[in-house]
Amino acid sequence: MRQIVIATHNVKKAGEMLTILRRGIPGVEFLTLADFPGAPEPDETGTTYAANSAIKAESAAAFTGLPALADDAGLEIDAMGGEPGLYSKRFAGEETPFPEKMRIILERLDGVPVEERGARFRCSVAYAVPGAPTQLFEATCEGQIGFEPSGGGGFGYDPIFWLPSLGCTMADLTADQKHQISHRGKVLAQVVAALR
Repeated sequence: MRQIVIATHNVKKAGEMLTILRRGIPGVEFLTLADFPGAPEPDETGTTYAANSAIKAESAAAFTGLPALADDAGLEIDAMGGEPGLYSKRFAGEETPFPEKMRIILERLDGVPVEERGARFRCSVAYAVPGAPTQLFEATCEGQIGFEPSGGGGFGYDPIFWLPSLGCTMADLTADQKHQISHRGKVLAQVVAALR
């Protein structure tokens, strides 16, 4: 059976990616870095999502000798000049829990009216095969920053990412609903189509 490594140590992200990819490409065994003790976590030194996803995918492909997929994603808030963006995971300190990161964002947007709370999730995925050029894919999900967290699904900034067309946050959606409309779901649909 063909094997592909998902290059992440993030259990929730890996779970999302595995669900979407296993459905889209049956007959492939998907592994994660947890299956490869000692797999490095390379520094994300890129200045774009695409560069960071390529760094991670190429590192995993080199270490495992297998094709590897990696993503890099961020939340871009218009009223904060695109922050936290590329530094979404490291915003307010990498060890700061997401509820605290969200509290800081909501504080910074206090008094900002709904029409100025535009935001998007952006996700880049890199597919690296040892000895071949890396393929890159990208997608976004447009929305707004809500006024308070809502929902218990998803992870990261999902509870404050409001979807006006659905009248709820990303965290209010079921996993299947989220995969249909999210930045990661959209970009992995492109990956599935390419790998098929």
